[in-house]
Amino acid sequence: MRRFVPPWLWALLLLGPVGAFALNGGLPPPPADVDRSTPAATAAGFLDAAHARDAARAPHYLDLSRMPPEQQPEEGLRLARRLVVVMDRTLWLDFARIGKEPAGPGGRARREVLGQVATARGPQDIVLERVDAEGGPVWVFSADTVGAIDTLFQEHGSPLLEMLPPVFFTRPLWVLEAWQWLGLGVVLVVAWALGRLVEAVTLRVGARAAGLTKSGWDDELLAAGRGSIRYVLAGMLAAAGARLLKLPPPAQGAVDLGARSVIIVAAALFLLRFLTRAARFVEAKVAQSPEGTDVARVRGLRTQLAILRRVVEVAVVLVAASLLLLQFEAVRNVGVSLLASAGIAGLAIGLAAQKSLSTLLAGIQLSITQPMRIGDTVIIENEWGWIEEITLTYVVVKVWDLRRLVIPITQFLEKPFQNWSKVSPDILGTAELYVDFRTDVAGVRAELKRILEQESQGLWDGKAQGLQVTDLSERTMKLRALVSCSDAGKAWDLRCLVREKLVAWLQAQPHGLPLLRAEATPLPFPEEKAAGPALLPARVGNNARVEPQR
Repeated sequence: MRRFVPPWLWALLLLGPVGAFALNGGLPPPPADVDRSTPAATAAGFLDAAHARDAARAPHYLDLSRMPPEQQPEEGLRLARRLVVVMDRTLWLDFARIGKEPAGPGGRARREVLGQVATARGPQDIVLERVDAEGGPVWVFSADTVGAIDTLFQEHGSPLLEMLPPVFFTRPLWVLEAWQWLGLGVVLVVAWALGRLVEAVTLRVGARAAGLTKSGWDDELLAAGRGSIRYVLAGMLAAAGARLLKLPPPAQGAVDLGARSVIIVAAALFLLRFLTRAARFVEAKVAQSPEGTDVARVRGLRTQLAILRRVVEVAVVLVAASLLLLQFEAVRNVGVSLLASAGIAGLAIGLAAQKSLSTLLAGIQLSITQPMRIGDTVIIENEWGWIEEITLTYVVVKVWDLRRLVIPITQFLEKPFQNWSKVSPDILGTAELYVDFRTDVAGVRAELKRILEQESQGLWDGKAQGLQVTDLSERTMKLRALVSCSDAGKAWDLRCLVREKLVAWLQAQPHGLPLLRAEATPLPFPEEKAAGPALLPARVGNNARVEPQR
């Protein structure tokens, strides 16, 4: 059934200007490089022309048929500028899903929705529509979408953008225009400066507040936060300031990712620094308390703090690394896949990590049972030294000649070793001497006392000293000098000093050092014999000449 057209309408069509009813009749003919044959070509061409603020091309991608022709050139460019701001801020077009056929999706479709923009009144579709124009059908942004541009710009745009010169709206790199790169640089600089300023004010105010308290924990907290607070504040300010620039979703996501990463790293560094300062603070507090005189207790606390601090540090690093990696979708997918396919791989990893886990548990067990502590004097692997460092996997022994002996921590739990300062660092040392039987032992004992009281150079602690005859042989007797010291290092030096002084004293005595005794027995002369040849004939090679007796 054909629809009846009144005669007056035919006359109006014949007499009126044709351009008034054509697509965008108020615009000049589109340039040759305006491609509106497919939805994908229209979307790509509009973004390129609108970002370049090209007044000759950008309005041709919009359906401006609802406005008077004389307003279309100026209003078309203004609306194109506003629409591209809204799309950059709210939509990220996937051109792989946009139609590349002139007939549109489905072969006969005349509409394609690029996406939706959230508004206060509900989502607004951004639609491309296939309309008739001179030369054939073309794809443009629908009249409904054009009519909603001002409303969308009020919610997702800023009037400041329309005041900037066109040079700031070129897109030299990635998805950001020149003004966005410039604004992002300004935001980062301002965020860094404000972070430093706020950190300085916070630390100064906190220092004054901490001065009013007797606790030292607030001072340690402020000291650990120095240098970390600025990064946390800068990251937060940068993420907030970037939203004022109306960045595209990929760019805003990258800024947020960088800000979160900086905040996570800064928070982890703050925790690690605070743990170190807290351990030192506790050690200093215990050393200043009445319990600080108990050296064994101080060493035990130091060992516990060192082990527990390392355990917490490992946990902090693992959590921080996990938070950083979980920000990336690819890593999350890999992690889920690994967890889903645990099976034999998980069993193999568990078996491979068994030794490491046992070593880790051995380190925790050692910190609790404390068979040795930092600073203890030990003998292990026939080496004498001090425990210098205890980690979760190994122990460093500082040997007396400044060498470092690195020993797996499990060896201290599985094999015996000597700990000379397990209960107390006090130790007894001996110096043994071999003397003559006629040596004045009482005199040696008195000389030992004099040496300890007058020449020990502070090595002797005054608790114990003595001299005993501990052994006898067929030639000498052995004396053992017993001395006491506050630690093993002083005991070694004092033993060497006692030997030196006592040997010097014995050398001055008539019967001090051992003598080698020998006993001579007289032999009878041989009886005279008859005259004859000599009793001792000459031997070969002897130049002596022996003549027979006459």
